[in-house]
Amino acid sequence: MTLQLAVMASGRGSNLQAVIEAIDAGRLDAHVVMVLANKADAYALTRAKERGIPAVFLDPKAYGTREDYDRAAAAQLRQAGAEALLLAGYMRIVTASLINAFAGRVLNIHPSLLPSFPGLHAQRQALDYGVRYSGCTVHFVDEGLDSGPIICQAVVPVEPGDTEATLAARILTEEHRILPEALQLIAQGRVTVTGRRVEIQPAQ
Repeated sequence: MTLQLAVMASGRGSNLQAVIEAIDAGRLDAHVVMVLANKADAYALTRAKERGIPAVFLDPKAYGTREDYDRAAAAQLRQAGAEALLLAGYMRIVTASLINAFAGRVLNIHPSLLPSFPGLHAQRQALDYGVRYSGCTVHFVDEGLDSGPIICQAVVPVEPGDTEATLAARILTEEHRILPEALQLIAQGRVTVTGRRVEIQPAQ
């Protein structure tokens, strides 16, 4: 089955690019039906246009509340045929209006080993805390802050002399690896959620 995937982004869209490349390589059975951004200059929109993917800038200033914005976004994404939604560098907290439109099928990738260091500047948080290992997490989205059930994670050692930028770069390499893997599990129907626990079924 081909997963009909929508992507919401705010910035450069490197994880979007990783998804596109995984589809091209046959490692991900998905089709990106739309990329929607909350910033007009998000490079993710350029990446989408270059590949012929519908690219939409939806201006938050045109909506009175976050709920109104999310309802409008969900309507556009569903009209495009989306079955699942990936938040890839999307820098807005989403509301139930969006989450419920894709119930159990909204995913996010976060640059830490959740539940450690949710929210902004996760790499800086990790360095400030003095952890020996950081990493990244693909998780389902709920109404909390980076608090949904965890699908997969990758561990990245913190090296002596690391800066926020160097640690972020090494974590990003792992993000690009595990995100398509997590989406492929969804596409194959191998993911079930019981409470907080995500169970991965064996490949057929």
